[in-house]
Amino acid sequence: MRDSAEPHTAIADPMLPIAMRVSEAWRELDDVVSLRLVTKDGAPFAFAPGQFNMLYAFGVGEAAISISGDPARTGELLHTIRDVGAVSGALTRLKAGDEVGVRGPFGSSWPVDSEHDRHLLFVAGGLGLAPLRPAIYRALATRHRFASITLIMGARSPRDLLYPYQLAGWTASHALRLNITVDHAGPEWTGSVGVVTTEFARALAGIDPAKVSAYLCGPEIMMRFGAMGLADMGVSTERMWLSMERSMKCAIGLCGHCQFGPDFVCKDGPVFRHDEIARRLTLKEI
Repeated sequence: MRDSAEPHTAIADPMLPIAMRVSEAWRELDDVVSLRLVTKDGAPFAFAPGQFNMLYAFGVGEAAISISGDPARTGELLHTIRDVGAVSGALTRLKAGDEVGVRGPFGSSWPVDSEHDRHLLFVAGGLGLAPLRPAIYRALATRHRFASITLIMGARSPRDLLYPYQLAGWTASHALRLNITVDHAGPEWTGSVGVVTTEFARALAGIDPAKVSAYLCGPEIMMRFGAMGLADMGVSTERMWLSMERSMKCAIGLCGHCQFGPDFVCKDGPVFRHDEIARRLTLKEI
């Protein structure tokens, strides 16, 4: 049985999008935009951390996009989108007042509420912080329940760091412990340089690995080697979760596009416990 929670919202017709309005749009990076969406009738939109929506750009098509906002703020949806194709490009060009079709929420979620008294470790690479951010919001809202909260953030360069304003705010408020590393940087960068696994020893110094619950999201190679590195340090594979967002088209397991061994990422994931999929991560055919 998967530990991640069931979706919080019942979907009357999972194939029928509802029209939502863009209340705000802003650029995060050169090719990344965040959209704040609200329902046209003001109705709340509940979701669980780690779930995704299918966003439909009218006249172009739809794409699976993780929800990146605070699950406690049910009056709005936040989506952070990278321009990598026709649909995502159309979505990043939306402006305040435009409409977008939304189906969802879909999929499994990050199990945060069940990890009381444990050390939470979030490991994000690239845009991986966007799907992880709702879980971090949830953890921070109930900070007293956890032994510690740590975020390891990796990026190609300092200018590619996602949500730098929020990272700075979390650091200043001591809301969590933050370790940032980049693949390459100029002489002006005084932080760490290297892959995220190089930060594990420092991030977990003085912490019993058996009491760590880890959440990883980013490129698959990062998650694979990240999970291996944590396991080598003594973190249980039953206490590690990965978000395997890939090739989702219908979101309800009908089209088969996102089949991942015996599972469909859209309905059995995207959040999987590591021990359930570890062998599949090493197979090139999957």
